[in-house]
Amino acid sequence: MPGQRRRRRSLERQRGASADELGPGRWTVVYETTDGTQWRTRARRLIAEHEVRDPSMFRLDQLCGRTVLPTTYRLSVFVPDAPGR
Repeated sequence: MPGQRRRRRSLERQRGASADELGPGRWTVVYETTDGTQWRTRARRLIAEHEVRDPSMFRLDQLCGRTVLPTTYRLSVFVPDAPGR
């Protein structure tokens, strides 16, 4: 499909740090909706309130919908593993 390579590179730049750079841990879903406007507003509020100090610690996902399922927007935060694990 035309434009996929450019779109993929753009998404990789927006995504920030990879899982290898962040170290051991997991992504926890903080907010999920089918409304893109609410999703963006929640992400901006999270940054403004400094709940997430490092932008590479959160991830914005857009799960493309099809005929049956609507497009879902997901906001996830990286939670590092405890040092003793």
